[in-house]
Amino acid sequence: MKPLTIEKAEQFGCVAVLMGGTSAEREVSINSGTAVYDALKRKGVDAVAIDLEEDLINILVAKKIDRVFNIVHGRGGEDGVLQGVLKLMKIPCTGSGVMASALTMDKLRTKLCWQGSGLVTPKWFVLQDEKDIDSCIKALGFPVIVKPAEEGSSIGMSRANNKQELKQALLLAAEYQCDVYAEAWVEGEEYTVAVLNGEALPVIRLQTPNVFYDFEAKYNSKNTLYHCPCGLSRQQENELKILAIKACEIVGVEGWGRVDVFIDTKNIAQLIEVNTVPGMTDHSLVPMAAQADDCDFDELVWRILETSFNEKNND
Repeated sequence: MKPLTIEKAEQFGCVAVLMGGTSAEREVSINSGTAVYDALKRKGVDAVAIDLEEDLINILVAKKIDRVFNIVHGRGGEDGVLQGVLKLMKIPCTGSGVMASALTMDKLRTKLCWQGSGLVTPKWFVLQDEKDIDSCIKALGFPVIVKPAEEGSSIGMSRANNKQELKQALLLAAEYQCDVYAEAWVEGEEYTVAVLNGEALPVIRLQTPNVFYDFEAKYNSKNTLYHCPCGLSRQQENELKILAIKACEIVGVEGWGRVDVFIDTKNIAQLIEVNTVPGMTDHSLVPMAAQADDCDFDELVWRILETSFNEKNND
């Protein structure tokens, strides 16, 4: 891991930890933000916790905020909207800029970018309404996983094994008022790769007794297993790290992020999605990967805050 670029807490100035917001991931964001805020205070940083539901612009001005640690998950905080506001206010922020944030929030457009660059992602079919059900079955068969394109934390996702379940999955995903798509089910092992300042952290293999790594498995279950070391050979793990870095570069991700990927039964890595504001709770994956790289939570938070000094060249 690269050496720290900021040596003294005073160099950050007054830092707003933005959390909460109005998306379906609000509760997770509050938990992540509280953990980040506490870590910054332990490191001596002048930090202020702010809920995105509040009068943000006036608060940022009144408190003379110098930079922002963005830990708002989902729409409104991870989709380029917040990044655009901060850019206009000339307040540096952690993570990616407007373009990459907006693009990666939309899983469908992200998949198109990866596919256009020659990277492998599972086949998919856009479901506009029930009239598309038969065409989807013809294109993908069963099983499939149905997803709202602009939600995170596995919210609104469900597996479908037959036509009736596919209809029900479509109705559930459509509640989130964004594009809905079915994705071919991938048989294999699920991995996640955290990327921090252009370097990949140790790979984690996920194992859950649930049908898939859903919201319950991510945040509540005590039966979800996280394997780090991940069980791959050194060469395989390095190849997966290189893939994750490339996947981030293609869509313009900067600062930090987390790439989710399956390795199928034919040993082909299939990219699922990239998160530009990953979770930072006690169940979260980026802190686990950092810990495996001898970087504790407080140091990780410091290093992520350092990314607010990066140039957002993709805006």
